[in-house]
Amino acid sequence: YAVVGNLMVHLLASGQDLRGFENFMVDLVVNKPLARKMLEKQVQSYIPRIDKYIEAVGNYIQIILVNDDLGTQYGLQISPEIYRVVIKPFHKILWNYIKEKSKKYLLLHSCGSIYELIPDIIEMGIDALNPVQISAKGMDAARLKKEFGKYITLWGGGCDTQSVLPFGTPEDVKAEVKKQVDILSPGGGFVFCQVHNIQPDVPPENIISMYEELGTLKK
Repeated sequence: YAVVGNLMVHLLASGQDLRGFENFMVDLVVNKPLARKMLEKQVQSYIPRIDKYIEAVGNYIQIILVNDDLGTQYGLQISPEIYRVVIKPFHKILWNYIKEKSKKYLLLHSCGSIYELIPDIIEMGIDALNPVQISAKGMDAARLKKEFGKYITLWGGGCDTQSVLPFGTPEDVKAEVKKQVDILSPGGGFVFCQVHNIQPDVPPENIISMYEELGTLKK
């Protein structure tokens, strides 16, 4: 087993919170110096918190979770070019600091259609990616496994939570789990879980079916 510690450090999402969603998205295009200064200050503010966190729990965890939702259902929140020019340098500073300070594996939670940025994520030293939103555009499980499975662990993608888990039958859920495990597990580098969190509208029998099917596949 592995114990995961959640640092809750993000940059794009925090910028949207601090400046307001629309204001920060406009800053990224027309006021890059301001956006960069905000990102720099965010990283600086996180460092003491990271140090205290690692001091407190570093001996008890094997993985650290970092967060930033870069995608939407149909594409990235921002263009790859803007990400690489404005945000990526600060993600790299932040994530590299955490990894070097903690000596732990890094798990990135980033929802949505993020296919175009996965090579950047790998380059910056992220070890595992979650939630692997297979229902988002361009996030086909077989494609992700083929192109990136040797370089990053896919942590999620085990069962779609937008349609199959809430609205399918138990048989639909079992078929989905088998299909996804067959695609994602060969060669390792896969941690099973459903895409993101199980929502309140999911029938309990579907949750049970998901784990029952996984149990049979493990045998």
